[in-house]
Amino acid sequence: QVHMVESGGGLVQPGGSLRLSCAASGFTLDNYGIGWFRQAPGKGREGVSCLSRADGSSDYADSVKGRFTISRDNAKNTVSLQMNNLTPEDRAIYYCAAEYGLSSAYGCPRPHVWTYWGQGTQVTVSP
Repeated sequence: QVHMVESGGGLVQPGGSLRLSCAASGFTLDNYGIGWFRQAPGKGREGVSCLSRADGSSDYADSVKGRFTISRDNAKNTVSLQMNNLTPEDRAIYYCAAEYGLSSAYGCPRPHVWTYWGQGTQVTVSP
Protein backbone atom coordinates (compact mmCIF):
# COMPACT_ATOMS: atom_id res chain seq x y z
CA GLN A 1 0.00 0.00 0.00
CA VAL A 2 1.27 3.43 -0.94
CA HIS A 3 1.87 6.03 1.72
CA MET A 4 3.62 9.35 1.96
CA VAL A 5 4.04 10.82 5.42
CA GLU A 6 5.31 14.33 6.09
CA SER A 7 7.06 15.44 9.25
CA GLY A 8 9.04 18.40 10.53
CA GLY A 9 6.38 21.06 10.61
CA GLY A 10 5.82 23.29 13.61
CA LEU A 11 5.96 26.80 14.98
CA VAL A 12 8.96 28.96 14.18
CA GLN A 13 9.76 32.65 14.53
CA PRO A 14 10.23 34.84 11.47
CA GLY A 15 13.72 34.38 10.09
CA GLY A 16 13.91 30.85 11.42
CA SER A 17 14.29 27.54 9.61
CA LEU A 18 12.51 24.24 9.34
CA ARG A 19 13.29 21.06 7.49
CA LEU A 20 10.33 19.08 6.25
CA SER A 21 10.70 15.41 5.43
CA CYS A 22 8.45 13.04 3.55
CA ALA A 23 8.83 9.30 3.88
CA ALA A 24 7.43 7.14 1.11
CA SER A 25 6.40 3.52 1.40
CA GLY A 26 4.90 1.07 -1.04
CA PHE A 27 6.80 2.49 -3.99
CA THR A 28 10.31 3.61 -4.91
CA LEU A 29 10.72 7.37 -5.01
CA ASP A 30 13.69 7.09 -7.34
CA ASN A 31 11.25 6.42 -10.19
CA TYR A 32 9.13 9.45 -9.42
CA GLY A 33 9.24 13.16 -9.68
CA ILE A 34 8.56 14.78 -6.35
CA GLY A 35 6.93 17.99 -5.30
CA TRP A 36 6.17 20.10 -2.27
CA PHE A 37 2.93 22.07 -2.19
CA ARG A 38 1.32 24.28 0.38
CA GLN A 39 -2.14 25.52 1.18
CA ALA A 40 -2.72 28.58 3.30
CA PRO A 41 -6.08 29.27 4.97
CA GLY A 42 -8.65 30.34 2.39
CA LYS A 43 -6.32 29.76 -0.56
CA GLY A 44 -5.75 27.07 -3.14
CA ARG A 45 -2.93 24.58 -3.12
CA GLU A 46 0.19 25.98 -4.72
CA GLY A 47 3.42 24.41 -5.87
CA VAL A 48 6.41 25.36 -3.75
CA SER A 49 9.13 23.25 -5.30
CA CYS A 50 9.41 20.29 -7.64
CA LEU A 51 12.13 17.87 -8.69
CA SER A 52 11.87 15.93 -11.91
CA ARG A 53 12.59 12.25 -12.36
CA ALA A 54 13.97 12.52 -15.88
CA ASP A 55 16.88 14.91 -15.47
CA GLY A 56 16.91 15.84 -11.82
CA SER A 57 16.04 19.45 -12.57
CA SER A 58 14.22 21.46 -9.97
CA ASP A 59 12.04 24.53 -9.88
CA TYR A 60 10.79 26.83 -7.16
CA ALA A 61 7.96 29.27 -6.71
CA ASP A 62 9.25 32.83 -6.96
CA SER A 63 8.22 33.49 -3.38
CA VAL A 64 10.62 30.86 -2.03
CA LYS A 65 13.57 31.03 -4.43
CA GLY A 66 16.82 31.42 -2.57
CA ARG A 67 15.23 30.34 0.71
CA PHE A 68 13.95 26.79 0.13
CA THR A 69 15.84 23.75 -1.15
CA ILE A 70 14.31 20.49 -2.30
CA SER A 71 16.22 17.23 -2.16
CA ARG A 72 15.75 13.49 -2.20
CA ASP A 73 17.51 10.61 -0.48
CA ASN A 74 16.91 7.52 -2.58
CA ALA A 75 18.60 5.24 -0.08
CA LYS A 76 16.08 6.27 2.59
CA ASN A 77 13.20 6.71 0.14
CA THR A 78 12.58 10.18 1.48
CA VAL A 79 12.33 13.72 0.18
CA SER A 80 13.05 16.90 2.07
CA LEU A 81 12.39 20.59 1.91
CA GLN A 82 14.84 22.84 3.73
CA MET A 83 13.15 26.15 4.50
CA ASN A 84 15.24 29.11 5.63
CA ASN A 85 14.44 32.71 6.48
CA LEU A 86 10.79 31.91 7.00
CA THR A 87 8.20 34.66 6.99
CA PRO A 88 4.57 34.76 8.19
CA GLU A 89 3.54 34.44 4.53
CA ASP A 90 5.00 30.92 4.54
CA ARG A 91 2.38 29.78 7.02
CA ALA A 92 0.44 26.90 5.49
CA ILE A 93 -0.10 23.19 5.46
CA TYR A 94 2.70 21.63 3.44
CA TYR A 95 2.17 18.51 1.37
CA CYS A 96 4.57 16.24 -0.48
CA ALA A 97 3.54 14.61 -3.72
CA ALA A 98 4.92 12.12 -6.22
CA GLU A 99 4.28 11.45 -9.88
CA TYR A 100 5.77 8.52 -11.81
CA GLY A 101 8.46 9.49 -14.27
CA LEU A 102 7.85 13.24 -14.09
CA SER A 103 9.77 14.58 -17.06
CA SER A 104 10.03 18.23 -16.10
CA ALA A 105 9.85 20.21 -12.91
CA TYR A 106 9.44 23.49 -14.81
CA GLY A 107 6.66 25.54 -13.34
CA CYS A 108 5.90 22.79 -10.87
CA PRO A 109 2.96 20.92 -12.46
CA ARG A 110 -0.43 21.65 -11.00
CA PRO A 111 -1.87 19.49 -8.22
CA HIS A 112 -4.14 17.46 -10.51
CA VAL A 113 -1.05 16.01 -12.21
CA TRP A 114 0.26 14.29 -9.11
CA THR A 115 -0.82 10.79 -8.18
CA TYR A 116 0.39 10.31 -4.61
CA TRP A 117 0.02 12.73 -1.73
CA GLY A 118 0.91 12.94 1.91
CA GLN A 119 -1.53 14.08 4.57
CA GLY A 120 0.23 17.39 5.19
CA THR A 121 2.17 19.03 7.99
CA GLN A 122 1.42 22.45 9.48
CA VAL A 123 3.99 25.22 9.34
CA THR A 124 3.32 28.34 11.39
CA VAL A 125 5.61 31.37 11.38
CA SER A 126 4.89 33.79 14.18
CA PRO A 127 6.84 35.96 16.66
